[in-house]
Amino acid sequence: MNKKQLSFALMLSMVPLTGMAHTPLCSCYDNGDGTVLCEGGFSDGSSAAGVEVIVADAEGHQLLAGKMSEDSEFEFNKPQGDYKVQFNAGPGHLVEIGSEDITE
Repeated sequence: MNKKQLSFALMLSMVPLTGMAHTPLCSCYDNGDGTVLCEGGFSDGSSAAGVEVIVADAEGHQLLAGKMSEDSEFEFNKPQGDYKVQFNAGPGHLVEIGSEDITE
């Protein structure tokens, strides 16, 4: 298990499952090579494969969009300037991560 996978596993283990059977979870990491990797899932352990991911600039303009892979991952080229990643699993299931929170 690499550092990113361990970090994601620890994040999942800290989420109380009582009353939150299907809470969306997403973490993004700067790979240090000009790309960003996001990993998603749900608190009940279910896959995020096919979940929509949008990368938008600071004003909210969409820069790119895609879907989580069958491994619940989404990788993209890091945009210039401030941006945000939106993990959109449907109404009430949106996780938004600002570029300032995406680190190596």
